Amino acid sequence: MSELVMGLDTFGEVPVDDSGAPVTQAAAIRQVVEEAVIADETGVDVIALGEHHRSEYAISSPETVLAGIATRTNRIKLASAVTVLSSDDPVRVFQRFATVDALSGGRAQAILGRGSFTESFPLFGYDLADYDVLFEEKLDLFVKLLDEKPVTWNGTTRPALADADVFPKTDSGRLDTWVGVGGSPQSVVRTAQYGLPLMLAIIGGDPARFAPYVDLYHRAAEQLGTQAQLIGMHSHGFIADTDQEALELYYAPAKAARDKIGADRGWPPMTRAQFDSEVKSGSLYVGSPETVARRIAGAVKSLGVDRFDLTYTGGALPAQARSRTVELYGTKVVPMVRDLLEG
Repeated sequence: MSELVMGLDTFGEVPVDDSGAPVTQAAAIRQVVEEAVIADETGVDVIALGEHHRSEYAISSPETVLAGIATRTNRIKLASAVTVLSSDDPVRVFQRFATVDALSGGRAQAILGRGSFTESFPLFGYDLADYDVLFEEKLDLFVKLLDEKPVTWNGTTRPALADADVFPKTDSGRLDTWVGVGGSPQSVVRTAQYGLPLMLAIIGGDPARFAPYVDLYHRAAEQLGTQAQLIGMHSHGFIADTDQEALELYYAPAKAARDKIGADRGWPPMTRAQFDSEVKSGSLYVGSPETVARRIAGAVKSLGVDRFDLTYTGGALPAQARSRTVELYGTKVVPMVRDLLEG
């Protein structure tokens, strides 16, 4: 197994300033850029930005922010997490990522998915009744675009293409592209069918329960005659100098964020006991660098994945605390995890 890839994810949550007041969404975007610079300087492999269209999140166009990050960084991979392909146009998504790839010297990475929210569908004129076919057809077209040759394609969700050439081309000849999956076996099989890397969103419960999806991906690739690619996982977490500090800083913002989403979806409020259980043995990686590194290493071993991304901005956290999390992740957690896996 090659060296574990270790990334950081953010949805661009609006942080709070020193007085506890939310900053502007413009300031939140600039904060993400600064965090990406810290990640680049401290050895993190990937920075991945989510797409949302809600008031608590500042990033609705990950590629635009990634382009800004490209001009401030040197080595870190620049990814989305995820690009909601269902409510976008595959041609334009490819063009935007190919542009980021050019600006960054080949560091762009598209992670495509359905997204965990549905606000983009009415915003851009799509019917939720077409939820499945939108993603299936658009992913099919996007995969064809990856060959960077003239494309002929016909479907029901956008106008047909006849020998259409799409620009710009990438220097490498193929854009690095993954598929993000939240727990649907059909989505895992589809990813294997296209021979694309798989990113598992593991946001609750024992991560080991996703082992059947890892096995399914490999079995599907073998049966479909494709080549299995890298498998990654991403989960929420937060790091401070001590366990106590991390728990005290993270709990209230994380609960508020989760309860707001839960109110929309009919979930009961999160209790402290549930939070503590997730921190102890679930998919929430909160604590000191040593604590978080041990838990990440355990999850990676149990699933046999090639990549781990920590979603480090869960709720309206203080901006300084977010920057400190990024610093601790790069300088301490990343090398600790690799040492634990090699030991």
